Amino acid sequence: MISRLRRALRQRVARSWTLSRLWYRLYGIRVDGQPDEEVWYFAFGANMHDSAFRERRQMRPIAWRPGRIKGYRLRFNLEGRPRGKAAPANISANPQAEVWGVLYKITRKDLLWLDYTEGVPGRRYRHLRLDAEDIDGGGACRAVTYIADGKKTDGNPSPRYIALLREGAQAHGLPEHWVRQLERVKHAE
Repeated sequence: MISRLRRALRQRVARSWTLSRLWYRLYGIRVDGQPDEEVWYFAFGANMHDSAFRERRQMRPIAWRPGRIKGYRLRFNLEGRPRGKAAPANISANPQAEVWGVLYKITRKDLLWLDYTEGVPGRRYRHLRLDAEDIDGGGACRAVTYIADGKKTDGNPSPRYIALLREGAQAHGLPEHWVRQLERVKHAE
């Protein structure tokens, strides 16, 4: 009962720009800009799939395009559910690597809702602002994504989770070499 009330309260806060600004301040995070300002969000995990991003998280992007970030690599080093049987996607710094994903243009208010669905602010993910570029290499933009402090070793994603990444990458036209890389990721048994 208490957890349901807590979740309902947090959901209400996430839908309010003013309450969200106060909520983030409790975590020492400043929320800048106006609610209708547009920002780019870089999705490299399950949010590349429409069932996760548009349906489950109820996001309505203004625009989207395939893109990449340089200087990071894709990892599966987070603890998922069930514990020990699923490892969600994460990124970590690596100067020689790159990560492909989907760049979504959303509003700052929508980013606060996305934060809520990802547990931000909180103990796991946090924002990372970085330079991204579109698939053609010409459309550079500043984007926000999520990063977490993961384990030193990688685990394996669940079959359902890695399928979301593979299908999302194909549906959004990510490069064939990236789709093949996702195909080589072994899933948990």
